[in-house]
Amino acid sequence: MASASQRIETNPVLERELEHLAPHSTSQAHVLFLIDELCGKGGAELALLNTVCSLPQRFRCSVVTFRLNPNLPLLAEFPCPVKLMPLRRTFDWNAMMMAARLSRYIRHERVDVVHTFFASADLWGGIVAKLSRRPLLISSRRDMGFERARKHRIAYRALRGMFDHVLAVSDEVRRYAISEDGLDPARVQTIPNAVSLEKLEVRESVAELRQRFNLTEASHVIASVGNIRHVKGTDVLVRTAGLVCRQFPKAVFVVAGALETAEAGYIHELERMKRDLHIVRNVRFLGKLQDVAPLLKASDVYCMLSRNEGFSNALLEAMGSRLPCVATRVGGNAEALMEGRCGFLVDTEDYKAAASCVCELLESPSLATSMGNLALQSVRTHFRPDIVTADLVKVYDRLLRVRRQSELSVA
Repeated sequence: MASASQRIETNPVLERELEHLAPHSTSQAHVLFLIDELCGKGGAELALLNTVCSLPQRFRCSVVTFRLNPNLPLLAEFPCPVKLMPLRRTFDWNAMMMAARLSRYIRHERVDVVHTFFASADLWGGIVAKLSRRPLLISSRRDMGFERARKHRIAYRALRGMFDHVLAVSDEVRRYAISEDGLDPARVQTIPNAVSLEKLEVRESVAELRQRFNLTEASHVIASVGNIRHVKGTDVLVRTAGLVCRQFPKAVFVVAGALETAEAGYIHELERMKRDLHIVRNVRFLGKLQDVAPLLKASDVYCMLSRNEGFSNALLEAMGSRLPCVATRVGGNAEALMEGRCGFLVDTEDYKAAASCVCELLESPSLATSMGNLALQSVRTHFRPDIVTADLVKVYDRLLRVRRQSELSVA
């Protein structure tokens, strides 16, 4: 396998040489994935990787991103070219140059489908793709718009007609996209995230892993994975820990997530809450982990109390690690969890209900084991990459077939 640096095409000389090469064979449908950034190992990045790795051989894939961390380990797993086209603003001279460059790439490489992730790729990239006249345009919607600015809300509604199809990561996101953006429901389809169970396999024992994470003194371990931000409900998790630890004084809540993305003062607020609740040793922030599978295997329960979600990859990973889960009833959580079977759902802000559910699982190991087994079975049945990608392939095939029929009728 080529190294990440070998596959990232950023050399302008290479770009000029590319223009004089013969076009690729049309025997494969070329899908270009356009994503705002590849700088971390988030849900969209993992969804993109799973898709690229799972598509059948009759599709040729490439990836273009506007911002890239060349040292990101995830890049080494991509089996296709990853191209950087730097873009900071969508309305300046550099944006015009990048638009021309992207359009040339689409035409020269005979791109059949442009599949976009996030606002700049959807809106700026979508316009460039449509002006290139060749590809179909498919947009992936992954959240409930909690980070959209007013200009994005206006643009998404104004440009709704340029998308040939929109893929929502959950039914809740689908409903939001139809209502907020005025999309035709017939053009919006739900295709959830997927998780690779092979990547969740860990050889070390639970005892060895707890020693690695300095958890040997913990009576129970409750894990949570996500950026330390207000929208992720980390403060609600701390309040939940305060109640759980009254009943289980040696229980430890372990949070894996980037501290540097936290809002100003939020970490200090969380630390103050820990002190006020006398749980300084019971709640630990590990920072960002490149691989969360060892932490999940070392845990007894997974707890995610987000205020807003699209469809959580972290929740699927916990379920795939055979963990019973407690999560908020937002976004696609209910679609993944199946309340009462794989875990419990609670309302946002309701830390008392969350604490009660966590305690019930800690009190009843048989219930926790049963729910964990059902969670793993649910992932195997519904959320494997091959299953999810099969639905995506049907979308590609149908749209390409309709386009070919349209071209033939015009001819």
